[in-house]
Amino acid sequence: MSHVDVRPAPLQVQASTKPNAHRAWMLAMLIACAAVTPAAQAASGDADTERENLARISSELERVQVMVKEAADRAPSGQRVKFRYDWLQQDLQMLREGVNDHADAPRQPRPVPPLRGDYRQ
Repeated sequence: MSHVDVRPAPLQVQASTKPNAHRAWMLAMLIACAAVTPAAQAASGDADTERENLARISSELERVQVMVKEAADRAPSGQRVKFRYDWLQQDLQMLREGVNDHADAPRQPRPVPPLRGDYRQ
């Protein structure tokens, strides 16, 4: 029986006219969606595979955090409505910690704090 690799290909972000923060957010959402597709669920039948998937998600989230930091460093100042990169960073960090905690923790339910979600001020 041959093994079929159903892991999604690494996401590549190309330069566009959209703000970097929007791309970072979209990348984070794609990663989250890819982790729960039926094909990914079928391929993650054992704990080792799940840990590998979670490690890959954590790594991708770390890359998104780097993108958000770069976008924050290049963000224009003096805008009336500002994008809160710091809030986005906190939520991304919370997601990474949750993924890492799940990979390392015993299988017991625990409370999860809500994400801020609104990054405009």
